[in-house]
Amino acid sequence: MSISASLLPEFDLEMSNTRKALERIPDDKISWKPHEKSWEMGGLATHLANLPSWTVYTLKRDSLDLAPPSGESFRVEPKNSREAILDDFDKNVAAARAAIAEASDEEMLKPWTLLKGGVTLMTLPKIAVLRGFVMNHIIHHRGQFTVYLRLNDIPVPSIYGPSADEGAM
Repeated sequence: MSISASLLPEFDLEMSNTRKALERIPDDKISWKPHEKSWEMGGLATHLANLPSWTVYTLKRDSLDLAPPSGESFRVEPKNSREAILDDFDKNVAAARAAIAEASDEEMLKPWTLLKGGVTLMTLPKIAVLRGFVMNHIIHHRGQFTVYLRLNDIPVPSIYGPSADEGAM
């Protein structure tokens, strides 16, 4: 079995679970945040919707500079509605899934570098970037997002098992 074929079921599960959480964001809570140092709910949801796009950056390039010395910094404008967040998420997931499906084992094992201002932040094999920097990053922020839901009395979806709001999966 190829690396891609072994990664796709995990990717599909995590994206499905992430979408279930993002579906819960109410438009009237987009600007809500639990603390002055925290992201607004819409900003966090936008980040979650954007993170799958990093799969394409990883598999189609050998590096990414977040703030290239000779160009504009990498930035994603926060979305202002659940519909816009979900549309972006779905588009990014589809492109990411296609990139994974077509990636060879050789491509998955090539090094990929993340830079900021020309300074290397990390270099890892592309499969490690997909697992750690993309999927685990999504899982981390999805957990954070479900706390935002809880703090607003919005039912938290079942993710890996029942939640306090959804007893059955």
